[in-house]
Amino acid sequence: MAAPMELFCWAGGWGLPSVDPDCLAVLTYARFTGAPLKVHRVSSPWRSPSGRLPALKTRDEGTISKTQQIITHLRKQKYNADYDLSATQGADTLAFVSLLEEKLLPVLHLERLQLMWGDGYMEDEEKLEKELYRDARECLTLLSQRLGSQKFFFGDSPASLDAFVFSRLAPLLKAKLPNGKLQQHLKSLQNLCNYCTSILSLYFPWDGGEPPASAPRAAGADGGETEEDPHKRRNQLLSVLVGLAAMLGYAFLSGIVSIQRGGAGPAGRQPITLEEEEEEEEE
Repeated sequence: MAAPMELFCWAGGWGLPSVDPDCLAVLTYARFTGAPLKVHRVSSPWRSPSGRLPALKTRDEGTISKTQQIITHLRKQKYNADYDLSATQGADTLAFVSLLEEKLLPVLHLERLQLMWGDGYMEDEEKLEKELYRDARECLTLLSQRLGSQKFFFGDSPASLDAFVFSRLAPLLKAKLPNGKLQQHLKSLQNLCNYCTSILSLYFPWDGGEPPASAPRAAGADGGETEEDPHKRRNQLLSVLVGLAAMLGYAFLSGIVSIQRGGAGPAGRQPITLEEEEEEEEE
């Protein structure tokens, strides 16, 4: 049997398997499709073979570091969550992913904020904030209307659009913010909250938190049990803070006061097919 592909991603926090939206999108897509990945959750991009996160190490194509390219590679390996979509649904996927990129990510992603507004973007911070949050709220409302009472955006089975939507909404929903205007709007959209909670319980029943007492311990690279790192708590906190500073945007950076690790969820109905290995920074 060929060695599984290896995924390097930011470590988890807030009860999520990863604090970074792009890493979370890849992890979620892999869970949806059952792609056999060996997951390395790390606290620094230097632990990645490409120096970037997420990064997928493959046998034939080297290391792939862009989210969409990773998902495309998984599709080529016949792990395709969009196989049954119609042409119209495929077009809807592209449209909603673009909507997320243009309307929601500018609030969540610091690098994109700087790219859009340049070095002087703080000169008119109040006007900028109003415009960004207005667009983001409209995006969330539109997503809520499109989802309606469905389990996933295209019915009872998840698709790549669900991976992208979940990866953007879950960090916003789970982060503990003292003045989270956008978070409060998201929490008012009950179907989107239920949607995120459902995906977490079905596909990540204990990721981001401590596994249930009855669950086997994660196996290390040599097949043995991973030894408990005495600095695990410190490194988990550091990984969240580093990932936050590098990947999340203006709203998070202006409001984070604590990190809350979620408890274990109920066992999911889908089999867990990813072999996971949490790697910690050494002192």
